[in-house]
Amino acid sequence: MPSRLFFLFAGFLILVIVIGLTKLGRAADPENPEETPPNFVVVLIDDLGWKDLGCYGATYYETPHIDQLAADGIRFTDAYAAAAVCSPTRAALLTGRYPARIGITDWMRMAPAGTRTDLKDPPAGAYENVGEGMLTPRNPYRMELEEQTIAELLTDAGYKTGQIGKWHLGAEPWYPDRQGFSFHRGGSDLGQPPNYFFPFSPQSAHRLSGFESGPDGQYLTDREADEAVSFIRRNHAQPFFLFLSHYAVHTPIQAKKEFEEYFKEKPLGDQKNPAYAAMIASVDQSVGRVLAELEAQGIHENTLVIFTSDNGGLASVTNNAPLRGGKGNPYEGGIRVPLIARWPGIIAPGSTSQTPVSSIDIFPTLLDAAGLPTPEKPTIDGESLLGVMEGRDKLTRDGLFWHFPHYRGHDATPYSIVRQGNYKLIRFFDDGHLELYNLAQDPGEQENLTSREPERTKQLSVLLSKWLLGVGAQIPKSAPSQKKTTEKNPTGANRESNS
Repeated sequence: MPSRLFFLFAGFLILVIVIGLTKLGRAADPENPEETPPNFVVVLIDDLGWKDLGCYGATYYETPHIDQLAADGIRFTDAYAAAAVCSPTRAALLTGRYPARIGITDWMRMAPAGTRTDLKDPPAGAYENVGEGMLTPRNPYRMELEEQTIAELLTDAGYKTGQIGKWHLGAEPWYPDRQGFSFHRGGSDLGQPPNYFFPFSPQSAHRLSGFESGPDGQYLTDREADEAVSFIRRNHAQPFFLFLSHYAVHTPIQAKKEFEEYFKEKPLGDQKNPAYAAMIASVDQSVGRVLAELEAQGIHENTLVIFTSDNGGLASVTNNAPLRGGKGNPYEGGIRVPLIARWPGIIAPGSTSQTPVSSIDIFPTLLDAAGLPTPEKPTIDGESLLGVMEGRDKLTRDGLFWHFPHYRGHDATPYSIVRQGNYKLIRFFDDGHLELYNLAQDPGEQENLTSREPERTKQLSVLLSKWLLGVGAQIPKSAPSQKKTTEKNPTGANRESNS
């Protein structure tokens, strides 16, 4: 007969198991208000390519802190930016909605001095698409205040919210403090900083908000990290959402001298730019400081950290191989990005996922992690990744979609994309031609399968047309009277721009 001691031990063991299972559930349970809501840190890098991190295969670039973040959490191999340029991705991340649904499908032009920023769209003459082969929609100056952001919902739930660094979703009347953030530093309507060393915008009327003063020569990435660490220190005792949006590694390619000198002495391998490598090193150092502060405050175990990029790498400064193309165009080098998440006790260390995911998924993921419902209105396109991160669920959506109804110099003509499973279909509007790729077998997108798989091509084309109609996408129109001055560059080479 079992002894009384046996039953006591068995009861204790069951209690331990129950406590352990409870920890593996949501950190914020809406039915248990005594649970401490989790903190959120979202780090968004500008123009960081899919292969620009050690944990994604880089050998020349060095990113030990970001690599450790991946080792402690989950790394998504098939993560995507919602657009191949920055403003649409930023809007999608903050709202959980496709850029085509919001109406922001290109990078936002800053308003020249004296221009009426109360107008929704820039003047036609200010837009580079004039005179091309098709009439294309103009992109707005800003994200409308009526859009519902993750910062607004978390603020309503009692979170302290902070945005640091690049904004690029409108001028001052549409700054972060009008979009749900109680604290913000460094934002403007600029797509890039005039200078990475203080004073950051000495000759520009478009200042980086809150960064008007500082020590001469201070590096912008370091300043952003300083602000992020200070925000965590001030708010560690309450739930917070920190959106750290680095200007790096966008042009101008300017790095700290000591880092650049280090990479000049290192064999280049498949890369070619020591200054760009040094900029990545500064970003990695910033991430390391943020992670160290979370641990110093004793809150790292109750903080979900998400790291990603707003679009693919700029082909003129980094090598995106084996992916084709780069920032701005529809190939994988333009839209596939790193995405890493860490949440101790929730996400198993060293996890990887091949699930196709997107910037639109961050909004519902944070709500799910906070124990908050996803709003029924307006339409939210993203899906929570928490189940995927925990290794218990799979996503069941029809596919992922992109829409870029614009020209981009000689780099890209208007296009739309759908990815379903391993297959990706690209539709080019200027001549109507289609390209179909099996990304599992051909990640470099070298073999167009449209002639070999006509039924799949038709099925995906119908799905894409249905999606475009459903989100109210603005479609380019033929302009036969205009002389076509650009052609799609099959190599996907990019030119630099203020995006």
